[in-house]
This record gives sequence, structure tokens and C-alpha cells, in this order.
Amino acid sequence: MKFSAVSNLWCRFFIIQIMSIMKKVLLSMAALLVATITFGQVQWGIVAGPQFSSIQTRNLGLSNNREATRLVTNLRAGFTVDIPFAPGCYIGTGILYSGKGGKFKNSDVRANISYLEAPIQFMYKPDVGYGRMVLAVGPYVAVGVGGKVKNTAFGSLDIYNDEALLMRQKRFDSGASVGVGYELPVGLFFGLNGDIGLVNTAYYTDNDRKFHNYSFGVSVGYKFGR
Repeated sequence: MKFSAVSNLWCRFFIIQIMSIMKKVLLSMAALLVATITFGQVQWGIVAGPQFSSIQTRNLGLSNNREATRLVTNLRAGFTVDIPFAPGCYIGTGILYSGKGGKFKNSDVRANISYLEAPIQFMYKPDVGYGRMVLAVGPYVAVGVGGKVKNTAFGSLDIYNDEALLMRQKRFDSGASVGVGYELPVGLFFGLNGDIGLVNTAYYTDNDRKFHNYSFGVSVGYKFGR
């Protein structure tokens, strides 16, 4: 009984210490977040431009083994947020509509997929000439909100339903994103961007079936809060 009582006391003491440490860590993180946001002015922006995308596939049944589809043109547009945390350094994020897909070379099958995408990039903005260069790299996460697979034989099918057969897709995608651009003092922004999909989005993964999104694009935007 005495041993049990002592054990309970030690457990309570240990739990209290852990909770105290966690509280300090959370308060420190909150203080860091406030300091990060107030260090400089947060930049809100809008951006839009054409995006050129392709699909790297494997064992989809439309071709033998591997295939990189032909490029298709879609839209990439949305709003961005650049949060400063050190001189010239930012965390860049936002919510973007991102159109992806591809056209298969040995058939008339074409896939168009619509995503809502959130990049989380480290951004460096050195002063160059009249404005600032923008260098950005980091991951992105995306959720599919619509998509069609089309050809002349079966028409247009929902890419997220079984009717798409081996072309059926999962809605979640994630990968690496890069960007380079230039900001003018008046707020105008010009840039190039690229995404490399690292998640296999094929719904049916038997026979080592794979489906990865690749895209690049050009964009024009406007940054508020300079």
C-alpha cells in the first residue's frame, strides 16, 4: 500500500512537471508567432496566370509501363500571404486554384484536374535593382475539388468516381514547389513557378500503378502592404 501511494505521488509530480513544460513551450511558440507577424508588415497579394501540366504515369493500361503525358494548359490563381520573420525572409502561403492534368500520347484520353492548393514556402527577397528578387522553395498540399477524364469513345467522366476506371484519382496531393520572381515597389509581381507531385494519386495502386502531377507556370500579381 505504501509503495502504491508513493508511486501515485511520483506519477502526479511527473504529470505536473510535463504539463508545466508544455505550457512554457506553448507560450514561447505563441510569443514567437506574435513576434514573427509584428516584425514587419504582412504582405497580402493576388496572383494569376497560365499553368502547364503533365502527368507521369506507370501501368495505367493506356500505354506500356511509364509515360509522361503531353502538356495541357490550365489556370493557377488565388491569394497569397507573405509573413516576415527576419530581414528579407518570409514564410509564403495562401490558397490557390491550381488546374493540372495531361493528354496521353498514344490515345485521345485527356485528364483535367482541379485542386485547391496551399504552398508553404521559405522565401528570400533580396534588393535587386529597382525592386526585389523573390526566391521561394517549400512543400505544398492540395485537395482535389473536381476533375474529368475525356475521350471520344466514352465522353467525359468524373475522375473521382469508379466510372473513370483505372484513371480514378485520390483527392489528396502533395509535393515540392519552387518559385522565382520579381517585385516592383508599386506592388506588381512577376514570377515563374513549378510543382513536383510526390504523392501517388492513383486510386487503384495494384500492379504498381502510379500517377504523379508535374506543372510549371508564369504569373502576374499584386502585393498589398509593401
